[in-house]
Formats: sequence, structure tokens, C-alpha cells
Amino acid sequence: MTQFGNLKSDSGLKALNDYLGDRSYIEGYAPTQADVSVFEGIGKAPSANFPHALRWYNQISSFGAEKSKFPGEKKALSNSAPAADEDEDEEVDLFGSDDEEEDAEAARIREERLAAYAAKKSAKPGPIAKSQIMLDVKPWDDETDMKVMEDQVRTVTMDGLVWGASKLQPLAFGINKLSILCTVEDAKVSVDDLTEKIEAFEDYVQSVDVAAFNKV
Repeated sequence: MTQFGNLKSDSGLKALNDYLGDRSYIEGYAPTQADVSVFEGIGKAPSANFPHALRWYNQISSFGAEKSKFPGEKKALSNSAPAADEDEDEEVDLFGSDDEEEDAEAARIREERLAAYAAKKSAKPGPIAKSQIMLDVKPWDDETDMKVMEDQVRTVTMDGLVWGASKLQPLAFGINKLSILCTVEDAKVSVDDLTEKIEAFEDYVQSVDVAAFNKV
């Protein structure tokens, strides 16, 4: 993994900031444990003097505890400052050793392969996450026309929503509730939005409860 020297120093943060100038993550095109290692090595958000590092730090921080699920293996960082060269005018290599050209070439090939793999993976759409939900729609009283109420419920249309079977079930005091099944695409349909739309038929609907929720 790329080393940046002492990440708690300005020189280390500058190296990281320069490195992230045209990159989103430490390795490849998705967050990995390499990002977590550098994130923990910094310890706190970089100053605004290092905008690329600050942007990256805030993005990794937004994942919260989910960072532990990033792929890859977390590696310990060396936070020691690079040794100073006797000639102060000589440029310091912040990303590797000038004496190890073979290692640099191997790293370049690995980065190219990772980039190709990430591009290939991103080109394949993943499975669409769906949920099957049983809603209990409760009327105000036993005089509510349940057929009309169901017709009203089924008028709710949302991208990613498909209505399924339904049946009336006894509730109390001669009152029935409408149990109706629907399948939703998780990324498109919010259960809260769906129940709010149904409860908007306030002449018929008293309340809506989620009776069952299953991933499909």
C-alpha cells in the first residue's frame, strides 16, 4: 500500500493531498481497508489547506461503523517521517523508494489490473433489492365500504411498487381490516411514503400497520 510518511505532519498530509488530487480512494475505485488504515493514521480531519485529503476524509468518515465491512486487509502504517537527505534541494520521493524500480512497476501493474477489474464489475448491474410487505389497512368503523377502500389503496402508484393479493380479516366489534400484499424495490419505494399515501384516504382509512416485511 502507498506510504505517505507521517500523516500527522504537514508533509505527510501534503503527500496524501497530492495523491488524492485525481483519485477517489487510496486503492482502486471503491473504498477498501487501505482507506481505513490511512483514515485511522490521520486521526482527525485535515485542515482546509489540504482540500483533496479533507474531501476524502469526510467521505470515509460518513460510512461510520460500515468501514469495518470494506474489502481488503487493513495494514499498519509507518508514521515515521522520511529521513532527510543531506542535499535539501533534492526532491524526496514520498510514494516509494527510487532504488526499487521493480516494486514501482509491480505496483503500477497491480493498479491497472484493479482499475480494469473495477470497471468490469461496475459494468455489470447487481441484483435489484426487493421487499415483500403485508400491510394492514384499518377502517374507521364497520360502516366503511371495504371494497371502495381497497380500490382507493390500489390507486397508489409508485415506481417500483407492485400490488398483490388481499383479504379481509376480522379486527374487533364486527370491523374488518384489509390485509394487502405488495412488492417494492427498496431503492425506489419508502415504506413511510407508501403508508402516508394510503393514510391520505382519510375518509376510509384510520391507520396503516406493517404486518410483515420480508426481503425477496
